[in-house]
Amino acid sequence: MNTKVVKLQAPENSNLVLGTSHFIKTVEDLYEVLVGGVPGIKFGLAFCESSGPCLIRHVGNDRELEDAAVKNALQLSAGHSFIVFMRNAFPVNVLNAIKTIPEVCTIHCATANPVEVVLAETEQGNGILGVVDGYRSKGVENEDDVRERKEFLRKIGYKL
Repeated sequence: MNTKVVKLQAPENSNLVLGTSHFIKTVEDLYEVLVGGVPGIKFGLAFCESSGPCLIRHVGNDRELEDAAVKNALQLSAGHSFIVFMRNAFPVNVLNAIKTIPEVCTIHCATANPVEVVLAETEQGNGILGVVDGYRSKGVENEDDVRERKEFLRKIGYKL
């Protein structure tokens, strides 16, 4: 077994959800959850089929985001993994709905940060071992940082 790291290439001003599923129906179910979850969401998604023809299945309502999902899925080529890029919504808006899809097994990350995916590579194929989501911690928040965090959450409408 070899390990390798793949840096995801996210489109500007997008968020992503990276996960693992177990059935070709994932593509349609993710589409329905995303469209039904947030009015005006723009997204593209890709799913790495891991049996039969082993194709990258894809769909979306934004060509740039869909193309980026396909490109990144091809780089991963990790069986049953899926990637969603979105705009006009945040992962927090759709994450619980994605988790309720019966074939979704794992969410590896949901973020706007840079992401590196750690893959295991065997003769059979690739599997996701984990992700590096963002950067190392630089310290511990102080009182000013707490105040700024709370102000930010209210500014973006997540708290009163």
